[in-house]
Amino acid sequence: MTFQITSERGLPKRLGATPKKRGVSFAVTSHNADRVELCLFDDTGTKEVQRLPLPGEQEGVRFGFVPDLQPGTRYGLRAHGPFDPARHHRFDSSKLLVDPYAVRLDRPFVYHPALIAPPAQRLDTAPWVPRAIVIDLKRDAGPLPFSTPGFTYELHVRGFSQRHPGVPDTLRGTLLALAEPALLDHVAGLGVDTVELMPCAAWIDERHLTELGLTNAWGYNPITHMALDPRLAPGGLSDMRRVVEAFHQRGIRVLLDVVLNHSGEGPVEGPTISYRGLDNALYYRHAPDGSLVNDTGTGNTFACDRPAVARLFVDTLRHFVETMGIDGFRYDLAPVLGRSDAGFSPDAPLLTAIATDPVLKDRIHVAESWDIGPGGYQVGNFPPPFFEWQDRFRDDVRRFWRGDEEVAGDLATRLAGSADIFGGHGRRPSIGVNMIAPHDGFALADLTAYAGKHNEANGEDNRDGHGENFSWNHGTEGPSDDAGVIEARRRDVRALLATLFVSRGSLMIVAGDEIGRSQRGNNNAYCQDNEILWLDWQNADTALAAFVARLATLRRDHPALSADRFLTGGIVEDGEVEDVVWLSEAGAAMEEADWRDRERHFLGMGVYAPRRAEEEESERAIVYLNAGHLTVEAVLPQPRPGHDFRLILRSDDPAASTGALPDGQKLGVTARSVFVLVEERAG
Repeated sequence: MTFQITSERGLPKRLGATPKKRGVSFAVTSHNADRVELCLFDDTGTKEVQRLPLPGEQEGVRFGFVPDLQPGTRYGLRAHGPFDPARHHRFDSSKLLVDPYAVRLDRPFVYHPALIAPPAQRLDTAPWVPRAIVIDLKRDAGPLPFSTPGFTYELHVRGFSQRHPGVPDTLRGTLLALAEPALLDHVAGLGVDTVELMPCAAWIDERHLTELGLTNAWGYNPITHMALDPRLAPGGLSDMRRVVEAFHQRGIRVLLDVVLNHSGEGPVEGPTISYRGLDNALYYRHAPDGSLVNDTGTGNTFACDRPAVARLFVDTLRHFVETMGIDGFRYDLAPVLGRSDAGFSPDAPLLTAIATDPVLKDRIHVAESWDIGPGGYQVGNFPPPFFEWQDRFRDDVRRFWRGDEEVAGDLATRLAGSADIFGGHGRRPSIGVNMIAPHDGFALADLTAYAGKHNEANGEDNRDGHGENFSWNHGTEGPSDDAGVIEARRRDVRALLATLFVSRGSLMIVAGDEIGRSQRGNNNAYCQDNEILWLDWQNADTALAAFVARLATLRRDHPALSADRFLTGGIVEDGEVEDVVWLSEAGAAMEEADWRDRERHFLGMGVYAPRRAEEEESERAIVYLNAGHLTVEAVLPQPRPGHDFRLILRSDDPAASTGALPDGQKLGVTARSVFVLVEERAG
């Protein structure tokens, strides 16, 4: 059948491919192309059957309506115009291009040398480029009501499910695996509030990885931002929708990690697959000398301040909320979203658009507030409604437990909610997402087993990945058969986790850290789609998982450990009681000399939370953190009349019996441990 195309229906409301009653509307933004063609393929996606120039143009959008075309049609684009790198134009009609608004692809992206062939070769790239599929979307999904992130569980879809014995072989490594009862039960059993899925948008492997025989396992190299990668979601967006609904039924929110800072087209010598071929000068930021700005370290950077780019990303976010029920987003290298040629601004067009959009403004938005561009470290500077990853918490907690000098004061600031970063402007500590081991770095277990990174498997001679990890190895680098070393490492992992869960703010762990996952010392496992990255469920540390669940319950049940307010040492409204007293081992408030003690590896934190209801009592708790190598005899402070302190958690021995402690008793806080006590009525 031969199709016709018309512009008589005018500029459509939505970009991309939109099914209508009698056909399909197409619209794509290209300010500088001479002509954009719609390429139709047969039902198998093998043969290009027709090219139709988009006849309409308005405000930089090329559009047309094709009568009688149906959902399920496979299509691509070609753009005609000058190949003039000096003016940032790289048009090449021999390159089949994927619609930036594609919502489903018929195959994954694959790197092939044809994608970088110069225009003079006239090498048609259609054999190696996915086709977009026209989909009649239903925008009726519902996210859960807004809340702070709470306890977030960062999850790599393939790595999480690939080796789980409770997942059918056909589902392993896919999104649908997450809806299986075995995995849902595990996540819910930990007490997780929010699952954060690492990137699921369709991505392409970098050229150097294909030459090394590796793949981009993490997915931080997307092309299309709305279309899910077919390897993760063979059924398209319905797979994601089913997973989100399954988590929602457990009361768990779902965030999606989105990479809106760059595309997988990479540096100037990279492949032409979408944006570069449609309008390189429009979509990407360029330096005065004509080179691509590389604030991302990946070769290109989106010009997010330009209206067409900002619209693409707002539409992308709305797409996930409206069609799949996604509760919010984590933004990779988020300063790019707020940067123009003049630098970063919290009032940047895209950040403002997200904050004011009627669909997005009440969703959860979490920024990774740093990149490698100018002024790239912006932690604490993102506007509402953004939450922010907290690298200062990560580093200061690691340094304390590694045994560094002069860290006690820094640790206290982090435990109190990091008011030095997030205080002011009416913000609360939940703005900061505390973590110890996010996905890009050592696994939690490796943090205590490797003093240095071991990324040789990545093929870059161990040059990649963070150089300074504030890690330690207990005298043996890597795996050990020494029972004492093994137990010391496990003890430190529990202390690190306990520190995280008694801190003010939101918090996050990476899936698998609760069962002792290791990446064999690799702190940049982005290209390891193998057992380095896949969780080893057969040897899961179930006792550690139970400890994490216990920490989550402890935090939920005790407002003194989790109230969303900064600890300042000020008097709270219930009376003459400070919200926090930093305690020395003598049982009194720390003095200046205590804080100046370079060798201080012990810190006590006495916290107070006002009552939440008339029938409730206010609550007082004490946390002792001993990063030293000797037991510290800590004098307990005086409880309120008629009350005793009760030991409810000791990280060194989670199974140890707990109970009330008589007035004036000393408590032996063992080395490398966290103890938690709460004040309760005597008897």
